[in-house]
Amino acid sequence: MPKPRILLVDDEERFRTNLHKMLEAQGLAVTAAGSGAEALEGLALHPCDVIVLDIRMPGMDGLATLKEIKTINPEAEVIILSGHASMDAAMEINRLGGYDYLMKPCPLEELLLKIEAAYEKKVERENRTRKSRPPAETA
Repeated sequence: MPKPRILLVDDEERFRTNLHKMLEAQGLAVTAAGSGAEALEGLALHPCDVIVLDIRMPGMDGLATLKEIKTINPEAEVIILSGHASMDAAMEINRLGGYDYLMKPCPLEELLLKIEAAYEKKVERENRTRKSRPPAETA
């Protein structure tokens, strides 16, 4: 199975840069954005399989960004990272179509497992969709 394309979205530059380097060191193709708006612009140019998204960001927060991501690219799986646990936020993430919710700081191994599982879910869904389409008509 090919490696997933990852979009990392976090307003904390040091965290974003370090996590970007760690994910790339694992052989993943990673792009990064410092805001929700920047992430949406990037998705228009570079579709991603899995998005790792901070929930608390100035301007467009993670929930608003998640909602827009699912409008632009409903097939992408979104993993939310947060430094603040909230049952309400977890329920809203689920309602908006987020894949999972992890607490910061999250061990790299745990994040990698979530990314892999999210990517597998996306691929399985795409395969089911492809199999359920009727064959193209020939003229």
